[in-house]
Amino acid sequence: MGSFLCSIYTGKGQSGMEDGNKVQKQEIHISVRHLVEFLLRSGDIDNRRSAIGENAMQEGGRIHRMLQRRMGSGYHAEVTLKYTYESERYILQIEGRADGIMDGEIVTIDEIKGTYRELKRLREAEPVHLAQAKCYAFIYADQKRLSDIRVRMTYCNMDTEEVKYFYFDFEYKELEEWFRGLMKEYGRWAEFTCDWKGIRQTSIKGLQFPFAYRKGQKELATYVYQTIYHKKKLFIEAPTGAGKTISTLFPAVKAMGEELGDRIFYLTAKTITRTAAEDALRLLRIHGMKFKSVILTAKDKICFMEETECNPAHCPYAHGHYDRINEAVYEMLTSLDNFDREAIEHYAFRHRVCPYEMGLDMSRFADGIICDYNYVFDPHASLKRFFGEGVRGDYIFLIDEAHNLVERGREMYSASLCKEDFLQLKKKAKEEEGRLVYCLESCNKELLKLKRECEAYRIEEYIDPFVKALQRLHGAMEAWLEEREEEGAGEIGQESRRLRREVLEFYFQVSHFLGIYERVDEKYVVYSGFGEDGSFRLKLFCVNPSLNLREFLHKGRSSILFSATLLPIQYYKALLGAEEGDYEVYARSVFAPERRALFIGSDVTSRYTRRTAEEYGKIAAYIYETVKSRYGNYLIFFPSYAFLRQVYACFADCYLKEELIECMLQEEHMDEKAREEFLKRFEEQREKGLLGFCVMGGIFSEGIDLKRDSLIGTIIVGTGLPQVCAEREILKNYFDQAGEDGFGYAYRYPGMNKVLQAAGRVIRTAEDVGIVVLLDDRFLSRTYQRMFPREWEGFEAVTLECIAGRAEKFWKEWK
Repeated sequence: MGSFLCSIYTGKGQSGMEDGNKVQKQEIHISVRHLVEFLLRSGDIDNRRSAIGENAMQEGGRIHRMLQRRMGSGYHAEVTLKYTYESERYILQIEGRADGIMDGEIVTIDEIKGTYRELKRLREAEPVHLAQAKCYAFIYADQKRLSDIRVRMTYCNMDTEEVKYFYFDFEYKELEEWFRGLMKEYGRWAEFTCDWKGIRQTSIKGLQFPFAYRKGQKELATYVYQTIYHKKKLFIEAPTGAGKTISTLFPAVKAMGEELGDRIFYLTAKTITRTAAEDALRLLRIHGMKFKSVILTAKDKICFMEETECNPAHCPYAHGHYDRINEAVYEMLTSLDNFDREAIEHYAFRHRVCPYEMGLDMSRFADGIICDYNYVFDPHASLKRFFGEGVRGDYIFLIDEAHNLVERGREMYSASLCKEDFLQLKKKAKEEEGRLVYCLESCNKELLKLKRECEAYRIEEYIDPFVKALQRLHGAMEAWLEEREEEGAGEIGQESRRLRREVLEFYFQVSHFLGIYERVDEKYVVYSGFGEDGSFRLKLFCVNPSLNLREFLHKGRSSILFSATLLPIQYYKALLGAEEGDYEVYARSVFAPERRALFIGSDVTSRYTRRTAEEYGKIAAYIYETVKSRYGNYLIFFPSYAFLRQVYACFADCYLKEELIECMLQEEHMDEKAREEFLKRFEEQREKGLLGFCVMGGIFSEGIDLKRDSLIGTIIVGTGLPQVCAEREILKNYFDQAGEDGFGYAYRYPGMNKVLQAAGRVIRTAEDVGIVVLLDDRFLSRTYQRMFPREWEGFEAVTLECIAGRAEKFWKEWK
């Protein structure tokens, strides 16, 4: 089933007549569910109810299958239904799948919905659910020429498996009139879609690459286009300056112009890299491209309120949101092409609707969506209109900084629960009814059994008793939340509202855990362990996210994964869902190698066994000897904050008397303002040299763009190996047992990626000149040199005694 307005095909419709000439009607594909949800929604955003209902919908597959198996031979499950509605300008293909159709004196359409609500509190069918079933009833009655038909709404409690039915009988003429009304209401959206599709495709046909191609750039764009054409995945290792953003976006846009894709998703791990995609689209628009794009912003950042309480009692934008949202969307859709954060906030404020939800709605109509990874890959946060169960489309995924997707994938597909959280919530809810407290205590007891068997950490082979207790708690929390959905409104019930918020937050944690538990397979390790604060956790650890990532990549047509640090590429392909037949390419660097010097200290190391005052002093001396050859702006990267502070203390004692040097230190937990102020210092004109002491893998080692004299060198201390911990050891042992290089997968490859990212801060443009100094003798081993990018072949080994002379020689050559 295609998602709402996601699949629009030209040239497949029937011919019509216009001014005596034959014209091809555009064909629009839309699912029944998205049609009724879009047109018939009304009322408030209310997280006191809707969030729980949505969670039940995501977990309802088991209930569907259970109920369908119970039915007799006259029950037909999962029946695909299609209906073609033709207007003067377009052909609308409405598609859906009825949960069940029952034979009998009167044919019955069965629509099954899972819920955690107590069914005795359910007095009528949800209007949108009924509307979906009515669409199926009309389509089936029309196909079979039935004069009347019945709809049965089946609600099943996910916890108790109790069932409640609602029955509705309809005459065909009644359904036909109602359905024609839907088609009429949808008409303006379909007509706009047809008009815009023609405008967009015409503009793309004539679109040219906006620059003269750099060396290798045309070949890279060709690889991207061919990958999309063949419906494959492409892994690109592209050094800084290769023009990754425009070289992937341009061929993807051209592929859309050739009907090889419906929509582009530009996926990033960090906000700053979204700016590059936005700039590239703006440039293509200047060159004539007509293309609507949206930038999705996290709820907590775009929310108008101080606290994101998404219900009408606390947010005026949630109150009546669904009554106003479609008009807000239509006005913005017909006024702008770039739906960025500022524009969304403007129209949302003007129409008094939620800006976060409005951004999501604009994605329905966008040709390109720029967003975080989680909108596509996270099983609990992805855009269900595009990636829900059974939904896929001709999407093109452009995945920027793809090296980040390994750890992000592990995070998204893992789940953990803390024993202390059960006790804390039990204590706060002690005055409440017994079932909730009893279920919290049951879960705590099961975790206590595991805790008694655990020392530092322990691989758990059997956690079924805990999971069953957790499922009972899930149902109890659902019932408790339903009963109190109206509490806390106005000036009363502050304590109840606070408790409800905490129960709801924990409910989502439990839901996430149970959802991930359904995914646990041989790519997972289940373990328990203690945190630094003594807390006890049980974790479902996705050690290899490849299968989960592949599941979501398969919901699109083609995926282009690119990064400046995708080395070793086979490691990333193995963990990012590559399959036989997928492609890889190493893009050429456009920079002259002589514009960058690469020095490796042969007499220094960051090994734990050598972390002494003498070694810290030597590293401080290396820094001074390097920067004194040319005073300017340098970033110095360390394995940890503790290491940073040790070396800085030595440097300050011995060398800060030098009046031509200033230092800044990255601090832990810097907010966005502090980060911007830190970087701003590097862009100021100054007479003194500025040294930024930073941590590898932190906010300043990736995604920053300091050009020309804003940064003339980086000094990288150590190989970036992650600290030894339970999870790293679990990764090492898992991949060793799988026949891979366990130490490489757990430590060396992630560490080297941090080194490459930090080194990549120096040369950002073809005019830049700079030096990179690696301070660890391990970089001279073949093990590490095999991971070097091609442009690092001309490195030079140095010692503390000669680094100043070698650096001075390099700078003299460039004066």
